[in-house]
Amino acid sequence: MTDIIEFPWQQEAIIHHSQCLIKSFHHWTGNFLLDVNGVPQEIAQLLFEAPFVLVSHGTESDPIFNYGNRKALELWELSWQEFTRMPSRQSAEEVVQEERDRLLSEAATKGFIKNYSGIRTSSTGKLFYIEDTILWNVLDEHNQQCGQAAFFSNWKFIDRMKPTASG
Repeated sequence: MTDIIEFPWQQEAIIHHSQCLIKSFHHWTGNFLLDVNGVPQEIAQLLFEAPFVLVSHGTESDPIFNYGNRKALELWELSWQEFTRMPSRQSAEEVVQEERDRLLSEAATKGFIKNYSGIRTSSTGKLFYIEDTILWNVLDEHNQQCGQAAFFSNWKFIDRMKPTASG
């Protein structure tokens, strides 16, 4: 594994994106994701190593994840390279897609939503329940929307319903 993949926070594009994530979160919520003192690369590393989950996707018609910190990669059981090639819709099972799409649309209109909860699925099919999620529009340096991001620090794995034998 190369340092670029193992340490994505060292890439200039990710350092820049980390700044956009932090600034747009503050723009919409008035809060900070973390202490923003330090040089941009240090901040990008702190964000990547943070104890919460942080993900974002772009503005494609079928948005692709363009960021996932270490907690996100662990939770979805993917490498950086795998995660940043995955359409964000694949983070949830098909049965919850309509609700997920509604929330993304609401966040796009309002700028952000908070206290979202829902079920997501890892790459190996493990289900986990996320709660107290904040979803917001990511803004670039010109305050133009360049994607959406989600932050949460509360999740728990759940068991799939197992069929019972009858008779």
